[in-house]
Amino acid sequence: MDIYQTEIAKNPMNKSSLQSKAISQANSKSVVKNYPALLFTQAPFNQTPSNQTPREIFFCPDESHFYSQCLDRMVFNVCQDDTSIVEFGAGDGSPVINSLLKSPFNGLVNGYELNDRACQVAKDAIELHQLNHRYVVHNSNFFDSTPANYLIANPPYIPAIDADIYMPALHGGRDGAGITKRLLEMNFPRAMLLISAYSDPVGIIECAIDHGYQVEDFIASPMSFGYYSSEPKVKQRIIELHQHRKAFYSQNIYMLAGVLFKKQHNRKTDLSAELIKIMTAL
Repeated sequence: MDIYQTEIAKNPMNKSSLQSKAISQANSKSVVKNYPALLFTQAPFNQTPSNQTPREIFFCPDESHFYSQCLDRMVFNVCQDDTSIVEFGAGDGSPVINSLLKSPFNGLVNGYELNDRACQVAKDAIELHQLNHRYVVHNSNFFDSTPANYLIANPPYIPAIDADIYMPALHGGRDGAGITKRLLEMNFPRAMLLISAYSDPVGIIECAIDHGYQVEDFIASPMSFGYYSSEPKVKQRIIELHQHRKAFYSQNIYMLAGVLFKKQHNRKTDLSAELIKIMTAL
């Protein structure tokens, strides 16, 4: 359920007013005017938005919805209001906004987004849904941010020889795992990250273990190959990674997992082995 649908579910009588408010807000700001109505509609996974927007702002409703579900279960429904949370790569802000609209968490999330246009879309949506006191998106470098209790992110994981791809900001390195590993190396007490089965998932989990993490919880879901992963040079790189046992997928799907990594505190349960089995099953 997206943000617009969530509001309708709360009060069906507000449908027309919400539509008018959304349209008015979009038309009044040039940065949003040509942006697909991601915050108010759902599109099929492989549907490409108009005006080449997917090359300007990340657009994948299925993945964004899954990220939001992971935030619901492993972050916002378990965190206290005084928990400090930072987000790497906020994008248009829709996953966090969707989660906050139905979450009891009343603390503050600080998101960081380098894409000027995506950042402005996120700020407009935050204002529209009156979440300014719960979610702030900074148009600045995440790696200059202050320490926090929780890191959340859907990191770039597209593997390619170089960043000359449809959307360069999604380049995760030659194996797609580079940025995810860099985030783990920052040693946040907890990190809820999305990892892909075609971007060296075993290497990521081993990196987490090497830095003192264990897998406390995870959610895994099958995903279809979409606009970004179907680019010819990306597909070719995924095939090469598969040949080296670093990418796992079938003809139609791959596994995407939201993983809660936690610094070890003598817990007996570590789900790393189970996660590896699921991510390498195809």
